[in-house]
Amino acid sequence: MADSLPITLNLNKNLHSGLKQLKVTFAPGPMDPVLEETARGILQSFRLLGHDVQDTPTDQTDILLTTAEYGVPLNWRQSMVLTARRRFKLRKKTNVYTLVHVTPERLQADLDYLEKVLEKEPPDPADYHFPGMAPEAYHVLFEQGRRGGPILALERIVQSQAMGLRILLVVGDDHPDYVYHFDLVGAFPKSVNRNDATLFYHDIALRLTTTISTREVTDHQVVGEPIPYQEWASWPAPKAMRFAALELGKRNFFTEMVRINDLVRVPAVQDAVANQYSEGCFGTWEPRVEGLIATITGSARPVDKDNITEDDLAIIVGVRPGRAGAIVRHVEGKRNDPPSSEAVEMMDMDTPLPRLTIAPPEWDFEAEVPVVRSKLHGHRGVKSFDPALVEYAPLNPEYFDFIVSCATEAQAKGVRDAFSRAQCLLNPDDPRQIAFTILPGHGVVIAEKWVPGAAPFQAIWEAMDSGQLVIDSHVPQGRMRYQPDASGQMILVEEEF
Repeated sequence: MADSLPITLNLNKNLHSGLKQLKVTFAPGPMDPVLEETARGILQSFRLLGHDVQDTPTDQTDILLTTAEYGVPLNWRQSMVLTARRRFKLRKKTNVYTLVHVTPERLQADLDYLEKVLEKEPPDPADYHFPGMAPEAYHVLFEQGRRGGPILALERIVQSQAMGLRILLVVGDDHPDYVYHFDLVGAFPKSVNRNDATLFYHDIALRLTTTISTREVTDHQVVGEPIPYQEWASWPAPKAMRFAALELGKRNFFTEMVRINDLVRVPAVQDAVANQYSEGCFGTWEPRVEGLIATITGSARPVDKDNITEDDLAIIVGVRPGRAGAIVRHVEGKRNDPPSSEAVEMMDMDTPLPRLTIAPPEWDFEAEVPVVRSKLHGHRGVKSFDPALVEYAPLNPEYFDFIVSCATEAQAKGVRDAFSRAQCLLNPDDPRQIAFTILPGHGVVIAEKWVPGAAPFQAIWEAMDSGQLVIDSHVPQGRMRYQPDASGQMILVEEEF
């Protein structure tokens, strides 16, 4: 796909490899001149980039563009996300992106209002009475706003009212000035119109193409006979996971699960999206099964990451060929839900890294293990860190210019490649105990080495306590770097969109 760009075009951005040629359809809802101009520009860019723009959706359609009105709740019977299959007689769901137009003045007024009401603790439900939203929405909006600021609370409002998770919020008076890209996990990167409409619309089209050109890696496979419960109960890792959940909970690492029905009451929503999704996952290595004991997927049922039970844990022992999903084991006598959607990411990152042997007297047993003992994935950022203890392992540049979706092959590959370059992991004797990478628009993945005398994740939470790893609610949305301050602490610096 990169070769199909006009040779005179200078995006000054890094493209992912393997971008696919897509079939795109526009099925408009409510329209105004700004939405007409924006839709026309996006469709023209798709054509210039070699994609097929269709008149009507088919079973081969990859992207269905539609529109909705800002601040006005869409009846679920008009929602493309919920009704496109029936409306166009499709055999499968397609990817719906909804364009919503707002003026800069209205957007700023709404953000100012949300910033003001988010300061109240506890929240006042009366402050969060937005048209079309469930009575319980105030709690979700408050929690999301405290995590990501007013823009994230606004994002959840727009998604709820437009009945869609993938939103292109078009900001401008008479013409589009910029577009926010909203998604499931709360990303809000921005395409900016800097007096070059071609580059502007290409940026939008390429962001959509990037998200569609990868695939989910959640087709997990169960292997082997169920492990006897007594054997499972004798392992240290499940107990360590429960203890780590409490410790991470004390430090407010995980934010509350988002339940769709707490935002909007829609009879058919469960047919289109999961009823809820959790924020983050974590896992630690258990040598006795030669696998990762990790949290289950939150889309299966609600999971309180701050206070897990053994039924909230899964065993990951490998990755399926082609990264189709994880290979898992079950345990007799306990609930066996699928692992987290990041299971492949957590397991596959060990592939290019060395293994080492742990043995007495530092450890009470001998085993060959991956260099990474414990892995923590959360929808958080890292504000600063001490380079004497912590190493930052950046993703490839294209991941900052065009972010990818969670639970996808592209994200798993990006995480694996980033940690494969972490010097403290490539050299087990390196004194740095922790490595991390930032997933723009998404969060952080933290890797912890085997630290004698420490419990799983202990090095991480002690680094949080000491200020050697400063976790922040803000997640960078694009290009970023860390630079030292006068004391040598590495400080986050973000570049403009």
